[in-house]
Amino acid sequence: MASKTLRATALSMLIASSLFLAACGKAPEQQHAAPPPVPVTVVTLKAENVALTRELDGRANASQLAEVRPQVSGIVERLGFVEGGEVRAGQLLYQIDQTAFRAAADSARASLVRAEAGLAVARQNAARSAELVKIDAISRQEDDTTQAALRQAEADVNAARAALRNAEVPLGFSRVTAPISGRISHSAVTRGALVTAAQGTALATIQQLDPMYVDVTQSSSELLQLRREIEDGQSQASGSVPVDILLEDGSVFPHTGQLRFAEATVNPATGSVLLRVVVPNPEQLLLPGMYVRARLTNAQRQGALLAPQQGISRDAKGNATALVVNAENKVEPRPVKVSRAIGDKWLVESGLAAGDKLIVAGFQKIGPGAAVLPQEAGVQPPAPAAADKPAAQAAAK
Repeated sequence: MASKTLRATALSMLIASSLFLAACGKAPEQQHAAPPPVPVTVVTLKAENVALTRELDGRANASQLAEVRPQVSGIVERLGFVEGGEVRAGQLLYQIDQTAFRAAADSARASLVRAEAGLAVARQNAARSAELVKIDAISRQEDDTTQAALRQAEADVNAARAALRNAEVPLGFSRVTAPISGRISHSAVTRGALVTAAQGTALATIQQLDPMYVDVTQSSSELLQLRREIEDGQSQASGSVPVDILLEDGSVFPHTGQLRFAEATVNPATGSVLLRVVVPNPEQLLLPGMYVRARLTNAQRQGALLAPQQGISRDAKGNATALVVNAENKVEPRPVKVSRAIGDKWLVESGLAAGDKLIVAGFQKIGPGAAVLPQEAGVQPPAPAAADKPAAQAAAK
């Protein structure tokens, strides 16, 4: 019995030693096993033609504005418009009392009639004198006097006509009419008010609201950069510059404007240039003084690269970097240079090329040189085959 017990103990020790040596032999192998690749989401960059846009702050202004002022003094008899309504060019706005102006015009008209009557008599006398001087019935001196009287009568008629026209001018100015078509403001005076010629306060203001002007400013440095890009062939200038107007609530105005002109002078206080945009406004949704933003498309970039903003990061110094997946499916950091944001993407100037796989998600468990399993954004991974499901389940367990 003792020998059997010794043999059983020795056998147990031998088996335990074998298992221990086997475990020790596998430990180093397990310690040096490479970790599995980390799945990451990537976007494959593609070259494309991009419209270079810029959003600028601006204010809406009426395309035409006229301040209505009286040109004669008098009492306002009536108003010919509805405050805040639409008026047409030439429409009567204010009627000033015409009594004094009409009397002056009637007096001038009577003077003209008297002068014309005197002219008729002078013509008859001159014609008779011309016949009598031919037969020596009167002296040549008397004929000269008669002809001079005719010319004086003609001058009197011309002077009377000029006086009548001069008297009719204030009579016409007593009717204050609209110089332009548009929407009129409230009236500064009412019926019975006394107005004076060339007074400082306008009676009303008329604004033409269709089309509207949107005045925006752009820095001179941005204009210089754009011109250099066009000269270097990086961008192509747009022949007609369309402009989208963004309202204060963020909505897009339904009508597209056109860039009318850019000032040739830089404002020394702000270093910016004034740009004027003409915008159709048939519904009169835009009002003078309204704050808007203008989105200008002033150039086209051929073969540009757009990188999603979540794939570009910046360090403490503000330098932009990106992580891409190289041909060995390993993470490779890249210093990049971006110039402007277009939507939710950055316009890449250098550091990336078409075909690069930019990592946009899954940064938490990776670093430079890490092995990854790239998955294109927006593409569903293939489902595992039926034969592989048991193996996958066993690995999960």
